[in-house]
Amino acid sequence: MKTEQLQSYLDQFWDNEITPTLTEYIKIPNKSPAFDPDWEKNGHTEKALKLAVGWADNHRPKESLLHVKRLDGRTPIIMVEIPGEREGNILMYGHLDKQPEMEGWNEGFGPWEPVMKDGKLYGRGGADDGYALFASLGVIKALIDQGLALPRIVILIEFCEESGSPDLPYYINEYVDIIGKVDLVICLDSGAGNYEQFWTTVSLRGMVACELRVDVLTEGVHSGSASGLVPSSFRILRQLLSRVEDEVSGEIKVEELHTNIPNHRIDEVKKMVSALGGKTEAFPWHNNMSPSTDDPVEGTLKRTWTPTLSYVGMDGVPAVKDGGNVLRPYTTLKLSFRLPPDVDCHTAMAGIEKVLNNNPPSNATVRLKWEEPANGWNAPKLSLWLDQAIQEASDAFYGKPALAMGEGGTIPFMAMLGEKFPDAQFVITGVLGPESNAHGPNEFLHIPFAKKLSACIGYILNQYPR
Repeated sequence: MKTEQLQSYLDQFWDNEITPTLTEYIKIPNKSPAFDPDWEKNGHTEKALKLAVGWADNHRPKESLLHVKRLDGRTPIIMVEIPGEREGNILMYGHLDKQPEMEGWNEGFGPWEPVMKDGKLYGRGGADDGYALFASLGVIKALIDQGLALPRIVILIEFCEESGSPDLPYYINEYVDIIGKVDLVICLDSGAGNYEQFWTTVSLRGMVACELRVDVLTEGVHSGSASGLVPSSFRILRQLLSRVEDEVSGEIKVEELHTNIPNHRIDEVKKMVSALGGKTEAFPWHNNMSPSTDDPVEGTLKRTWTPTLSYVGMDGVPAVKDGGNVLRPYTTLKLSFRLPPDVDCHTAMAGIEKVLNNNPPSNATVRLKWEEPANGWNAPKLSLWLDQAIQEASDAFYGKPALAMGEGGTIPFMAMLGEKFPDAQFVITGVLGPESNAHGPNEFLHIPFAKKLSACIGYILNQYPR
């Protein structure tokens, strides 16, 4: 392989083919089904699908097969099947559904308004991870351009990852003959500790989310009449939440959600923190807000290996401008629990249900409605060839060694694959570095970093054991 030629090819391919297409993709508000229940009727998923399929059909290798699969009532998937000239079966993964808009975008920026500034493409879904299909095919074209023999490769792109990938297991089972027995998984839906070297993700947290609703009345009544006698639904929610979370420390009290962190993962965090000079991911702190700990190692482990609870939505509460003096009949909170990588999501759900449903305060009506759960993932040990290839790739294209990191987010597909193909090797990586802000306002794709990451993936594919 000629590394300079590889990087040059990919630089031009990104500029001429990928970035313009991603710009058009960002304009499509194809939110994941969890955030757009009428996704079929609204047609945004179909529009994104047509954009991706049209582009892929123009750029896939001549001998490849392009599949668009649709199971009734489920989001579609795209598979590009590329026959190999040598042994091995590689699965490359990404998704094309998006998180919702979110408030707080800078002036002149927006979720569906692509903006290029300082080499960063702003807009929802470009980095998380709309680029994956286009980059994967670009890498394969670059290798073919050098006349390099490839193993068999299948690119799989789904449209419900941000909803927990509920449709994906059905496709995996239905089309196992196309996917085959996977030897190596390359996933481009993860993050990076900086934009200066190649990063691999070695653990992902799981997630369970639910709506917790408390009803105290059948309709709202005058607060002057009822308060003092009728318990507030919000106050009862506060009591219930104190059963699962310490309101001072944030520690989760439900035993089923905890684990013992492996020593080698702690060592990896220490190595990462050292390489970053003690600086880990930056957050847009408000004024003098302080973190839960000043220890960067402890803070990283809190974000990647401890259970947490976030409050991500609320119903039954009017906007401040509309809030009258009424004792409201109910309050609903959407709870999002992040789980340690090796905690079973169903065990966690059972533990939470037991704590919240037992003996409700004032005999209020308490209801839980669960979303699709997702297990976390803890990477198997890298084989010698893959470890060496990753280090050589980072040195060749970034001039620095590769590093490993845990991610606090969830990629449900990785846990599925880990169970189905226990002997497979994994390269989980991505472009979501500092301040890229996936799911939040001002999400961006760092184009120069993505170009080098693409070259690293090409190098690793070429080094696959012959």
